[in-house]
Amino acid sequence: MSEASDVTTPDPAAWRDGVRTGIPTLFGIGAWGLVVGVAMIKSGLTLPQALGMTLMVFAGSAQLASLPLIAAGAPIWVIFATALVVNLRFVIFSALLAPHFGMLPWYQRLHLGFVSGDISVALFLQRYPDPAPAPGKLSYLKGLLYPNWGAWQVGLR
Repeated sequence: MSEASDVTTPDPAAWRDGVRTGIPTLFGIGAWGLVVGVAMIKSGLTLPQALGMTLMVFAGSAQLASLPLIAAGAPIWVIFATALVVNLRFVIFSALLAPHFGMLPWYQRLHLGFVSGDISVALFLQRYPDPAPAPGKLSYLKGLLYPNWGAWQVGLR
C-alpha cells in the first residue's frame, strides 16, 4: 500500500474522532458567524449579497474588514487587497499542512484550503505534529473541517 493511500483511504473512525475533537469549537464558530452575518446586513448588504459573500469568502476577519470599505464605496481593488492582507495567515496554514497532504491533487488541496480555519488547523496539528504518513489523517482533518464550515454557514443564517 502506498503512503498516499494510507493517508487518503477513507477512515470513518478517524472522521468521527475529528468531529468529536472539534465539537466544542462549533458553538463559538456559529456565534462568530452570527456576528459577521448581522454586521453584513447592518452594513447595507442585502440578504442574497451577504449569503453570496459568506459562500465565497470563508474568512470572518476578511469579511469584517471589507464591510466598511464596501459601505464607503471603496474601489474593488482596495477591498480585495484588504481581504488578501487580512488572510495572509492562510499562507502559514498551507505551509503547515503541505508536508501532510502535498501528495494530493491540486484541486483537493485547494478545496481543503478553502474550508480550513484557524481552530481546525491547530487541532489537526496538535493530533498530527509529525508530517509522516499515517492512516486516517485526511479523514480526521475532514472531520474537523466540514462541521466547522457548516457551523459558520449556519451561524450566518
